[in-house]
Amino acid sequence: MSLNMHRFARSLPAPALVLAAAAQAQCPASVPTVLVERFISADCEVCWADGNALVGRPFVLDWIVPGTRGDEAPLAAAAIVEATARAGALPHAGSVERRQTLPPKQGLRISVEDGPAWNGYMALRLRVQLGGDTFAAGTAGYLALVENVPAGDEGNSIERNLVRVLAGPLLLDGTRAGTEHLLALRVPFGAKAERLGGVGWVQAASGQVVALASANAAHCAS
Repeated sequence: MSLNMHRFARSLPAPALVLAAAAQAQCPASVPTVLVERFISADCEVCWADGNALVGRPFVLDWIVPGTRGDEAPLAAAAIVEATARAGALPHAGSVERRQTLPPKQGLRISVEDGPAWNGYMALRLRVQLGGDTFAAGTAGYLALVENVPAGDEGNSIERNLVRVLAGPLLLDGTRAGTEHLLALRVPFGAKAERLGGVGWVQAASGQVVALASANAAHCAS
């Protein structure tokens, strides 16, 4: 998958690779230290409609997990198969929320850039650097197209950051000089391109997210 994406990205015209200037900004003083992932079964429409405001300012990702009703599930159009393994077994209620603290790692820098949608695709770039060190075996990178859905816009009572496409695991080699992945991800049917943004993260073999970045907010870890 990654190889094919790399080939396509290199063939894209220049306008599709004009990456967001915000991603070039310096890291803000307040870097997110908590990641909250909300998993919703595609069978549970009410789970999408309801929701509680989160305490603090965690970085939030919403996932819709394919349900037992397949394409007939009310949220099937936004479900992605990668959410199944990430979510694990969902409770009978149809949703679960998981929270993890992002552990600081000295010398680690991660940034994400995204380009405007062009011809049904959006270019994303993940840059990772771990100065003077190497990652533990099994550590990998991920890139996602995330759609910011304002409260009340799609029948949801709270703002959601819906993962629409996920690419990975991506190899993290040559960390001393920095690793870069440039991909072109297809904009999924039904997504509003103007609401899409790039999000990337580094994840240990255990599943622990080590650091993450958002092109829109220029988040990074160091």
